[in-house]
Amino acid sequence: MARGWESKAVDDQIADADARASTPVRPVLTPAEHERAQRRETLQLNRARTLQTLQVACNRRHRALLEETIAALDRELAVLDEDRP
Repeated sequence: MARGWESKAVDDQIADADARASTPVRPVLTPAEHERAQRRETLQLNRARTLQTLQVACNRRHRALLEETIAALDRELAVLDEDRP
């Protein structure tokens, strides 16, 4: 009985090792790269939220403001992409 338990533990260890081997390794980011990635994610989330609001907005002035906001976010994203090494 102890032998069966041990073989299961070994099987579990092998399965865990296979899972770790198949998991992609993330590159280590410098603080500047990490900050840029966070900034990009924030801009993308803000753009998505603004676009969702634009889709249901009825007031012409509000829609214009939202469109200007999306354009500004797109410009900031473009600047981030240009600065990429």
